[in-house]
Amino acid sequence: MKESLMDILCDPLDKSDLELEVDERDDDEILEGRLIGTETGEVYPIEDGIPNLLPPDMRDD
Repeated sequence: MKESLMDILCDPLDKSDLELEVDERDDDEILEGRLIGTETGEVYPIEDGIPNLLPPDMRDD
């Protein structure tokens, strides 16, 4: 996931902003980490460079 995507991504539950926590990056590509809803506190994982923005009840954890 490119960090520039943060400009257009929002929390799917309430459309609020997301905070980014990076665990692993390769240049400007975020490979592992999480997006956290600023209002809901919901955590959305980033795995293999792909953010999973499905609502919690629709995820296959």
